[in-house]
Amino acid sequence: MTAIPIGVPRRLVEFTLDGQEARVPEGATVLDACRAAGKDVPTLCQGDTLRPKNACRVCVVEVEGSRTLVPACSRRAEPGMEVRTDTERVRHSRKIVLELLASSADLSTTPRAAEWIKEYEAKPDRFGPDAARLNDEPKIDNELYVRDYAKCILCYKCVDACGDQWQNSFAISVAGRGFDARIAVEHDAALTDSACVFCGNCVEVCPTGALSAKREFDLRAAGDWDESRQTETTTVCAYCGVGCTLTLHVQDNEIVKVTSPHDNPVTHGNLCIKGRFGYQHVQNRG
Repeated sequence: MTAIPIGVPRRLVEFTLDGQEARVPEGATVLDACRAAGKDVPTLCQGDTLRPKNACRVCVVEVEGSRTLVPACSRRAEPGMEVRTDTERVRHSRKIVLELLASSADLSTTPRAAEWIKEYEAKPDRFGPDAARLNDEPKIDNELYVRDYAKCILCYKCVDACGDQWQNSFAISVAGRGFDARIAVEHDAALTDSACVFCGNCVEVCPTGALSAKREFDLRAAGDWDESRQTETTTVCAYCGVGCTLTLHVQDNEIVKVTSPHDNPVTHGNLCIKGRFGYQHVQNRG
């Protein structure tokens, strides 16, 4: 009989969430508790494979006794704490943050952004046409993925994925200060001249589409990208013996994107250049 490891048991933490009793394992965040309770707390910079960065501030909640609103993505649940997720103060803060983000970046390809802007009655246009927005053209200097910094909200997820949390390539960093802050490679060089190994793990964690696979970018530009027509098939990468799990996104009988499940114990959502981008031979009908 095979033994199945279940991990070390964790003590349950009890606290109050919007007036209701909540119980989560010790070490869980307030956001974890909200999701377990079915509460829709918006967030952009939080990633289930990365440590919280507290960058976007959309997920803030009110904690009794706290002078300021706290980010739910990083605040650990504590015994006896009282959390409120939908107060007037919380909604006003989320509204302002969404207005600031949408006035300074193109959120057209950010999942649920339009829904949240409508829900919180945010009006990004009130800042006027002179709001700081980067209007650079997308950077296309390779055949694997595209960098469209006009959609970047500086959430740092790509920096973390390329750094010590996953890839350890350290090809990506933040350059400049204030309104001039931007994601860049060393000396702002072309991606092909940097330390990038083209694993695409930065693309996987990008929440806004500022980084996207070249195939997806081309299909969107042509108006042919349609997720409603796509199917997903899970398989195992055949390039080496590691056994990475792949999810093939297929549209019109062609693979248009490859990802990996974030809860997979082998990959945790990460792949190498072959696993993520080396699928053309599958549909070579020549």
